[in-house]
Amino acid sequence: MEKKDFEAWLDNISVTFLSLTDLQKNETLDHLISLSGAVQLRHLSNNLEILLKRDFLKLLPLELSFYLLKWLDPQTLLTCCLVSKQWNKVISACTEVWQTACKNLGWQIDESVQDPLHWKKVYLKAILRMKQLKDHEAFETSSLIGHSARVYALYYKDGLLCTGSDDLSAKLWDVSTGQCIYGIQTHTCAAVKFDEQKLVTGSFDNTVACWEWSSGAKTQHFRGHTGAVFSVDYNDELDILVSGSADFTVKVWALSTGTCLNTLTGHTEWVTKVVLQKCKVKSLMHSPGDHILLSADKYEIKIWPIGREINCKCLKTLSVSEDRSISLQPRLHFDGKYIVCSSALGLYQWDFASYDILRVIKPPDFSNVSLLGFGEIFALLFDNRYLYIMDLRTEKLVSRWPLPEYRKSKRGSSFLAGEMSWLNGLNGQNDTGLVFATSMPDHSIHLVLWKEHG
Repeated sequence: MEKKDFEAWLDNISVTFLSLTDLQKNETLDHLISLSGAVQLRHLSNNLEILLKRDFLKLLPLELSFYLLKWLDPQTLLTCCLVSKQWNKVISACTEVWQTACKNLGWQIDESVQDPLHWKKVYLKAILRMKQLKDHEAFETSSLIGHSARVYALYYKDGLLCTGSDDLSAKLWDVSTGQCIYGIQTHTCAAVKFDEQKLVTGSFDNTVACWEWSSGAKTQHFRGHTGAVFSVDYNDELDILVSGSADFTVKVWALSTGTCLNTLTGHTEWVTKVVLQKCKVKSLMHSPGDHILLSADKYEIKIWPIGREINCKCLKTLSVSEDRSISLQPRLHFDGKYIVCSSALGLYQWDFASYDILRVIKPPDFSNVSLLGFGEIFALLFDNRYLYIMDLRTEKLVSRWPLPEYRKSKRGSSFLAGEMSWLNGLNGQNDTGLVFATSMPDHSIHLVLWKEHG
């Protein structure tokens, strides 16, 4: 057939085909296919694939594409990124999707970051870290060796770990290198706290002392307790030091002079923890910015107002059982808004504004689990076998890490959480440094540290 005649015939057939019903069109196509040879069928197959493709992400407005993408889970989106460069570009730039995915993993979101491709990269880093936690591959261990007797006192701050020992010494270690920076002669240490210039120690000899790191000199000696001093805290701004003792009292001292300003009574058991912290919430009893002292014994937590005044009365006493049938763990968390402490019944969280119990968290086999750290997203817990990370939003354990056979004695071993900012949400930068430290039977200190990202 001549080209001119063919074109006329094709036009005529096209007009007729368009006038048919869908059923008639299908029957016509079936008939034509049955008449086709191999060449025609191959041509049809190759062109059908192209005709059936519709790149809706390329055709849709960007805002509508982002709206549709929000309905897909992150793993599906990562698969979709492999479709084409255009799809990868659009999906990677969907900031809200990746920010939400990061939040769901427990990561902090800095919404001031303007780079549209930033949050997909953060999510990929986050998913890797969370997989490492789940697979028990996020941490590594090391040891600090240098003491010749039991290490009972531990305190961590800004990459430095202070250890106090029965060998009458205290040492300051750089956790990242494992090197001892300072070592000074002290008394037996039951509690330590330090800053750049000084070290404050509570001792089994019933006293508190202040030492100068650079020279090792004792600059102040606080005498007055009649039992071992298990906990100390201080505030340079207020010039106040507080100490909790086995004599059932809390003493308030002038940090610079060593003078005892007040003795707080009311405890009927050893005071194993004192915490001096600024209040961050308002109530009938306190305002934001007020300095608050918490003191804890085996059964109770007492709350005291501490300021420049010397005399103060207990604001409130908290407990988990009126008949004292349930004891509290000696580790206590207070951030100015919430008080958290663990017991055999579970993890208790009090609202500091009202002193009401907000919730009791009861993970499996909680009778042997103790509190180390508590944040907005995660809690760090441990027992005699494992270190645990709990997602506080679901109250589910997301990771565990095996612990060695640490020291067991009547007075127990010392345990310490390291860096704490990640408990308020990981951000890809705060998952570094010390996670956990404990003293060992051989007088070394066992460290659990974040492993670098793979």
